[in-house]
Amino acid sequence: MLQTRVLLLMLVTALISVAATLALQEQRTRREPQFENDRVKVWKSIILPNQPLRLHRHEHGRALIALTDGNLKVVNEAGEHIDTYEWKAGEAYWLDKDPPDVLHGDVNEGPETIEVIVVELKN
Repeated sequence: MLQTRVLLLMLVTALISVAATLALQEQRTRREPQFENDRVKVWKSIILPNQPLRLHRHEHGRALIALTDGNLKVVNEAGEHIDTYEWKAGEAYWLDKDPPDVLHGDVNEGPETIEVIVVELKN
C-alpha cells in the first residue's frame, strides 16, 4: 500500500513537472520545426509581444503564411528599425533572401501573439 502511494505521488509530481514545462514553453517566442527535406525547411514562428526573435539571417527566399494578424517590426543588429511587415491571417507572402552579412531581429510590439508558417527554399 505504501509503495503504491509513493509511486502515485511520483507520477503526480512528474505530471506537474511536464505541465509546468509545457506552460513555460507556451509563454516564449520560438520557432517550432515542422518539416524538412532536401528542397525546403518549414517552421512555425511564434512571436509573443515584446519577446523578439533572436538576431538571424535568411540565406534563401521564403514563403510565409500568416496564421494570425499582426505587425512585425524588423530591426538590425544596432536595434534600428529597418522594415515593418503587416500580416493578415490566411494570407501568403514572399520574402527574398537577406543581404550578405546582415542580421535582423523580429519584434512584435502589438498586444497579441503573432504566428506564421515559413517555407524556406534551400537553394
